Amino acid sequence: MTSRARGLSARVKLTLSYTGFLLVAGIALMLFAQYVLQFVPTSSLVQTNAPDGSTFAPNRGDLLRVFWPRAFAVLGFLTAVGLLGGWFLAGRMLAPLTRITAVTRAAAEGILDRRIGLPGRRDEFRELADTFDSMLDRVEGMLAEQRRFAANASHELRTPHAVIRTILEVAEAAPDRVDVPKLVSRLSHTNERAIALTEALLLLARAEGEPPAAEEIDLTATVLAAIAELAQASEHAQIRVDTALLPARVWGNPALVHAVAINLIRNALVHNTAEGGWVRIGTETRGDQGVLRVENSGQILTPELVATLTEPFQRGAARRHDSEGGVGLGLAIVSAILRTHAGTLTLTPRAEGGLVIEARLPTSAP
Repeated sequence: MTSRARGLSARVKLTLSYTGFLLVAGIALMLFAQYVLQFVPTSSLVQTNAPDGSTFAPNRGDLLRVFWPRAFAVLGFLTAVGLLGGWFLAGRMLAPLTRITAVTRAAAEGILDRRIGLPGRRDEFRELADTFDSMLDRVEGMLAEQRRFAANASHELRTPHAVIRTILEVAEAAPDRVDVPKLVSRLSHTNERAIALTEALLLLARAEGEPPAAEEIDLTATVLAAIAELAQASEHAQIRVDTALLPARVWGNPALVHAVAINLIRNALVHNTAEGGWVRIGTETRGDQGVLRVENSGQILTPELVATLTEPFQRGAARRHDSEGGVGLGLAIVSAILRTHAGTLTLTPRAEGGLVIEARLPTSAP
């Protein structure tokens, strides 16, 4: 933080401004009076019909001798009023700023649970305070989400290594009873889970980082490639895949948009019914957005649960690995990629069970 020399406070500046305006107004009135008095004759005037019988009236010099001392006295009074009144009014006006500064300093020191909460009707200070409070809410929410993510990621990364260590300890304790092919298979499967989780975390970090290099992409072709890549998984799970792919072009990073399609389709395949499951995949253009729609059969989901599915490591009713090798980061990755691309993600539970997911991407550079 750059060190700055101490200057006049805003309260002092406002006080001097108020006083200056009063003095300028007072001097302007004095000059106007001086201008008016020039129309008074300089010679002595004789008044012949005065009610009190006097025969003398003041001339310009007499009026000026009376006017200027009193004018300067009034000017001094205005100066005192300007200083005292300006100091008081400036303090009243700047009181919200003092409160805002206190909360801002607390936030700079890492105290994020304090809010300004200015009462009263909306004005510039209250709009600033409300905006800052909203920013603190978002920052506090993001930090809490990062803490949860770090805790979940640590747990998920520790799990496969703990499993590997347990397998090896059991094998070391009874080496003569070890089934080597089975041991190698279990170690390989656990290691693959650890690799998949690490790659997913790296992809999520990449999606939430700087905006990637983007270009125009054929969304339909990208989805077809993802379907072909996952064809073996859908056949193995005996899930019917129906497509209704209309032309759609979007603006984005090809690798990340491909990751969106892969994760959405894999999510629909994994979280499906055991028998008679199906997935419907469609693409289309709506206005200035390209839309990827993935609908699948599955268990009945509540709106409250669906609202949490884009959180990392969230699947179904608990945070855990799924039986098909997922790591609970698919929708979190999709959501992060779409935010980076100025897109949106909509999740809607089906009354019969399953989910409807729509991913929207802009058709041109935002």
